[in-house]
Amino acid sequence: MGCNHSYCKNCIVKYISSKLQENISRISCPVTGCNGELEPQNCGSILPNDVFVRWGDALCESMILVSERFYCPFKDCSALLIDECAGENKVIDQSECPECRRLFCAKCKVPWHSGFVCEEFDKFNNDEREVEGLQLMQLVKNQEWQRCPSCRMYVGRSEGCAQMKCRCGCDFCYKCGAHSSDHYCSNCGT
Repeated sequence: MGCNHSYCKNCIVKYISSKLQENISRISCPVTGCNGELEPQNCGSILPNDVFVRWGDALCESMILVSERFYCPFKDCSALLIDECAGENKVIDQSECPECRRLFCAKCKVPWHSGFVCEEFDKFNNDEREVEGLQLMQLVKNQEWQRCPSCRMYVGRSEGCAQMKCRCGCDFCYKCGAHSSDHYCSNCGT
């Protein structure tokens, strides 16, 4: 569209494929300085079906505002999803991917973090956000373990006062998790 340049079928297919791999959906004529554009409907007869479909999907995706689109958080799915509540005051937490049918947190854009509110989940380290990490975090929550503020290891208390000494040497309050010294926590007063 907009120019008279011509190329062989194989070259234009490779050109379009390379642009799509670069996440470019609006593809211009390969001639430098030319304002002509290639369009899927004009190239459909020479393109392999998978390239044609990928180009159509890329064009559709480019029409959705960045703030409204995200992808299924499951790596084996990654379906394009649209946040229809973006910009509104609606808060939707739990949602189901229409493609893979698995639950995810629409607020955090991660697999569903059962048993944890989003604010708790936000505090987790990256390695604690996967399935195994969430299972560990559920155990931590159930056992009421506290994390050492220095080395970040989990510590369990069986009895005694709230003042703890971690194996790294750090003294901390088991109730609030803050650094403490001399058997007194200035943070929570215990």
